[in-house]
Amino acid sequence: MKVRIKRIDKSLPLPVYETGGSVGFDLLAREDTEIQPDCIELIPANTIVEVPKGYSLILASRSSTPRKYGLTKPHGIGVIDQDYCGNEDELKIQVMNFSRKPVTIKKGTKIAQGLFVRVDRLEFKEVDEIKKKSRGGFGSTD
Repeated sequence: MKVRIKRIDKSLPLPVYETGGSVGFDLLAREDTEIQPDCIELIPANTIVEVPKGYSLILASRSSTPRKYGLTKPHGIGVIDQDYCGNEDELKIQVMNFSRKPVTIKKGTKIAQGLFVRVDRLEFKEVDEIKKKSRGGFGSTD
């Protein structure tokens, strides 16, 4: 399957799967971005992606980002819907600087990874009771 993608800055390459076994493709910073300590910023990722019907695009941290840069994704992952693909819908990577110093991400830095995940839309049926046995609630398997 081919996915339609638009680059904002054509001087940066398209995202690529780095190895034959990669399930995520790297996203690059479109511009230099400085993130102050304890602050959240959005880093433009240079792409607009038409997510295919039946899929979601998940934006996740690269495993090296916290160690290399002191940055984390404050909401864990980003979920890109199938209808987020207009001309103003550039992917942006939300990051939080948990270090004690400002961090500058330079243009072209691999800042996140994208993963296409199959999804279904299901219908809800409201009930007054769920008859399955409870596991014990949140944290019950600790």
